[in-house]
Amino acid sequence: MIDLHTHSSRSDGTDAPADLVAQADEAGVTTIALTDHDTTAGWVEAASAAQRHGIALVRGAELSTRHNRRSVHLLAYLFDPDDAELAEEMRRTREDRVPRLQRIVEHMAADGFPITWEDVLAQVPDGPVSLGRPHLADALVAKGVAHDRSEVFARWLHNGSAFYEPHYATTTLDAVRLVRAAGGVPVIAHPFAVRRQRAVDGDDVAMLAEAGLVGIEADHRDLDDAGRTLARGLATDLDLAVTGSSDFHGHGKPNRLGENTTSPESLARIVAAASGATPVLG
Repeated sequence: MIDLHTHSSRSDGTDAPADLVAQADEAGVTTIALTDHDTTAGWVEAASAAQRHGIALVRGAELSTRHNRRSVHLLAYLFDPDDAELAEEMRRTREDRVPRLQRIVEHMAADGFPITWEDVLAQVPDGPVSLGRPHLADALVAKGVAHDRSEVFARWLHNGSAFYEPHYATTTLDAVRLVRAAGGVPVIAHPFAVRRQRAVDGDDVAMLAEAGLVGIEADHRDLDDAGRTLARGLATDLDLAVTGSSDFHGHGKPNRLGENTTSPESLARIVAAASGATPVLG
């Protein structure tokens, strides 16, 4: 069971990296990828836990990128974390998340929501964390404004909301090139998700493939049958690896570990394409 898209408390997941790996082991996952948003802060802890539990870890990140002014998430696997250009892009994105989140909080407070910046910070664990809207969602849940993160995003924090604020993000095309230059393997995440603004089409995926895109995430709970069929068709036409994953966030989302998985053949192709890092074998 291979799950190539999960998040820990180093970004917007609710479990520490070691606890995430332990849960994956309990769920029967044999290979897990840690893909926190724009950060590698959980890599060391996750690697140690993977060795203890005897499962394989694919180290990665989910990069925030932009295409035609819309958000596109790019999964980056097995890149060199010390690559200067890619590390700088992730740093810029992480740092710009803070004033962006502060602007959203100020806007919501001015609109009557019982929320302060201190309330948001109270939801952030100690240590390096890539801040995001889920931490604000947790604060609103703690205030009794909503039942869970999903309700907050559906009502107030989705990309089309009046409260939406953008943050710095490089272009998807440049991100693909940066990941490849860092020895990593770029895979576009949930490209045709029905619960998000569609940011790319088939021609865009073809353009990214020409620039070095290696794979496409076709099996994800946010893709309907039409989206999965489209993704698989593009994978065939463009010779892309097909991945499937849970996009697990702990109790922050309903997604469960291993609910969508990747074939051993696709994993082998990703590993073979990487030169920046190797999987940690438990």
